[in-house]
Amino acid sequence: MPKLFEPFSLRGLTVPNRIMVSPMCQYSALEGSASAWHFAHLGSLALSGAGLVCVEATAVTPEGRITPGDLGLYSDDNERALRAVLEVMRAAAPVKLAIQLSHAGRKGSSRAPWDGGKLLPPQGGGWLPEAPSAVPHAEGEAAPRALRLDELSRLRAAFAASTERAARLGFDAIELHCAHGYLLHEFLSPVSNRRDDAYGGSLANRMRFPLEVFEAVRAAFPADRPVGVRVSATDWLEGVAPESWTVENTVEFARELKRRGCDWIDVSSGGLSPLQKIALGPGYQVPFAEIVRTETGVPTIAVGLITEPRQAEAIVEAGRADMVALARGFLYDPRWPWHAAAALGGTVDGPRQYWRALPREAGPIFGNLTFGQR
Repeated sequence: MPKLFEPFSLRGLTVPNRIMVSPMCQYSALEGSASAWHFAHLGSLALSGAGLVCVEATAVTPEGRITPGDLGLYSDDNERALRAVLEVMRAAAPVKLAIQLSHAGRKGSSRAPWDGGKLLPPQGGGWLPEAPSAVPHAEGEAAPRALRLDELSRLRAAFAASTERAARLGFDAIELHCAHGYLLHEFLSPVSNRRDDAYGGSLANRMRFPLEVFEAVRAAFPADRPVGVRVSATDWLEGVAPESWTVENTVEFARELKRRGCDWIDVSSGGLSPLQKIALGPGYQVPFAEIVRTETGVPTIAVGLITEPRQAEAIVEAGRADMVALARGFLYDPRWPWHAAAALGGTVDGPRQYWRALPREAGPIFGNLTFGQR
């Protein structure tokens, strides 16, 4: 059995293989509520054969949305709409489901990418973003509103409330978004965090609020269900900014998360500044996942230009990460795990209604089952 198709356990959850569908923003919600698009998009991914499907970055407050079209889980309407989507997914396949909880911070109130992605002003249908400090994301943008010390408890409570909604919806796992330049990453990085109180300055102070939010999420979710964290391992600003977030900082953050019961680290990078200098290439972020796993012992998920089955198998077989996550790869090929199983000689679950569509050479996927036809 290829390592990629071995089961993997996270707390009380066991996934049938090491493949995860990464959370992918769709910018297609209505006032935070899932729309018809989510039935089509997530319904397709439910049939993919992936061990774990993670629902897109989901805002814990209206102001925490990246765009007005972002998914949210801060109201009864949001919860009701998402429940309907999940019911369709579960009716189609026995899929394991996670949700990524997020707050966009200073990158909130943006236009959708296909509309340019620029900051959307309040008079144009947006809102004033909130952040650790009044430091704009990009040159020429209006500065966000710096969060007051007494407002942080409100945000911790918002993360906890969304976690409780996720538990009611039956999600198997939660991923806390501390990456890509959104609020919790903004607290971590000295580039965006210029506070002079207990939540700014030293590394310990900058980690304080993200760790408090993790504790609130962990406490609000059933103890037998796992909670992981997505991080940006580096800002990719070495040599550009005097100080920035580095992989060494990420290791320290992961150690603190481990002490608080974190079940995995999903290791991405960048997103904090348009000045970032990213060295792109196949699996370019895998070394970061390997460092975090080696230095902390926390299970890691590797992401970033992982496209080929043998590439994914090599990553988990060598112990560089415990799982791999794909995003664009699933948009291009919604049955990526089926094809990976065929290429590697693994096995993967699939709906019986689709068994007849498998090519003969992919028979091992379902144990060489054959079917008659009237």
